[in-house]
Amino acid sequence: MKNIAKIIRISKPLYNIIFVLSVLILVSAAFELVTPLLSKFIVDEIVAKMQSKGGNLNRLILMIVLTFIASIFSAVVTSVTNRLGDHFVGKLRQFLTEKFYNKVLTLPQSYFDSEISGKIVNQLNRGIASIYGFLNTATNFILPIFLQSLFTIIVLAYYNVPIAILTFLLFPIYLSLSYYSSVRWGREEIQKNKYEDISRGRMQEVISNIKVVKSFNNEKTEYSFMSKTLSEINKIYARQSGTFHFFDFLRNGSLQIILFGINAIVFYNTFKGSLSIGEMVLILQLVNQARRPLFAMSFILTQIQTAESGSKEFFEILTLPSVEFYDSKVKSAQFDHPTLTFENVSFKYDKSDMVLKDASLSLNMNEKVALVGHSGAGKSTIVNLILKFYVPTSGQIYINKTPYSKLTHAAIRNAISLVFQENELFSSTIRENVGYGQKASEKEIINALKLANAWEFVKKLPQGLDSEVGERGVRLSGGQKQRIQIARALLKNAPILILDEATSSLDARSEKEVQEGLVNLMKNKLVLIIAHRFSTIQNVDKIVVVDGGIIVDSGSPQELATKPGVYSDLLRFQIDGNKKLLEKFELY
Repeated sequence: MKNIAKIIRISKPLYNIIFVLSVLILVSAAFELVTPLLSKFIVDEIVAKMQSKGGNLNRLILMIVLTFIASIFSAVVTSVTNRLGDHFVGKLRQFLTEKFYNKVLTLPQSYFDSEISGKIVNQLNRGIASIYGFLNTATNFILPIFLQSLFTIIVLAYYNVPIAILTFLLFPIYLSLSYYSSVRWGREEIQKNKYEDISRGRMQEVISNIKVVKSFNNEKTEYSFMSKTLSEINKIYARQSGTFHFFDFLRNGSLQIILFGINAIVFYNTFKGSLSIGEMVLILQLVNQARRPLFAMSFILTQIQTAESGSKEFFEILTLPSVEFYDSKVKSAQFDHPTLTFENVSFKYDKSDMVLKDASLSLNMNEKVALVGHSGAGKSTIVNLILKFYVPTSGQIYINKTPYSKLTHAAIRNAISLVFQENELFSSTIRENVGYGQKASEKEIINALKLANAWEFVKKLPQGLDSEVGERGVRLSGGQKQRIQIARALLKNAPILILDEATSSLDARSEKEVQEGLVNLMKNKLVLIIAHRFSTIQNVDKIVVVDGGIIVDSGSPQELATKPGVYSDLLRFQIDGNKKLLEKFELY
């Protein structure tokens, strides 16, 4: 029940609403007893008249009127309660989503490296649904049912103690059976949730990579995988259903046995004259009302187990340590003329060997530096460390002689613009993508597009700046997407620029157009370039060579080209490849 305690604690900001809602529900529950009590007096007046023992018409009319007023008042309270309940639902859903989303935004990059986005979203949805279901049950059933049951038994005891005892016995029997049923349901629910996370995560991946799936004709395999996973979910659900209905039979059987005993006592005592007709009607109505809490208790225990298992991953994510705090204040002009220094930096990912070993590196202001090395050498790791996506395992990174450990993530990233190798665009408009994270006018956005060599194609689009680019920019070509990224970086105008294989996936013409945009982007900045095409780094000031996680060499392109080592080898391989191609077509 530890997750239930967390649910109650996490809802603290909504306690005021819950309190008012509970009071209204209690009032409504109390009025549930008014009608049976008034019915007793109405029936007694009618019976007295029929037996010529008096009977007061005015009293009868008063009771009928009071019954009507009680019904109207109950309807009003119910309507107000339902409206407040809707308000509570909206506030609760917003509160839980914001809390989860805030946590996700502050988690380290290492978390996202090991999780599937579809799984994260599924855990969010399931967690919110189960927590909402429990709190809705708590406010609408648990407290009202407890008090209503208590009041019912007290009233029954006043008229007949054996009937009150039998009615009371219904509750522990029903609760015990419902508890064992819900515990078994909860165990199976945890397993079912795991399969659901797998299926939702895979579905998200397939939709995101639908071109890969279709190009490899793998639709049947993906469908079969999903079908098998869903079959496992159905098997678990079948076990849950069988358990539930078995215990439900035991619950209903015990209920019928006890109700038979109660009816026998009521009818026998009424026949003997120990109970009046009105008292008989009252007792039968109260016993009938007591059945509703019993049925609700079964539902409540199921909801508790669902909330316990359904919110498990939700709370696991909430308890993960936050490492980034995006609402901290950032001094935007702090690093106008930046330098970057790596001092004996080593780094390893979770469950991996050391991928960067004792790296020392200095990048000076207005310097253009290229990182070169084989794939997997550690170039991207250096970029990730500069962006503080990860923290060095040992050593220190400095920006303008200020250690990274004393700077917030936001302060560092505010000083950096990044053009990715992948086309990292949102499925919104060009205007929103270029102006992402910036407060920019239309004039400033257009100017950035012009400098990025992108305005010519943007203005020809059907809606111009307001044209939607589709998921990950699917409606644009590779070169167009890269130029949108360049425009975004130009608009940010940060003093440090990182180009992560910015032209690696482009054809020669698109690369030329992008390179023209990059010329404007690189002016008066500290530029760090990762590139495998040596044509893109021929004009840099310095090349840093990384091999096996170690910085093995550095120098100008001219120096390293004639010096034996990784750079000259890679350069020769590329030149030889181009030479063979030209010779094949007799162009060399």
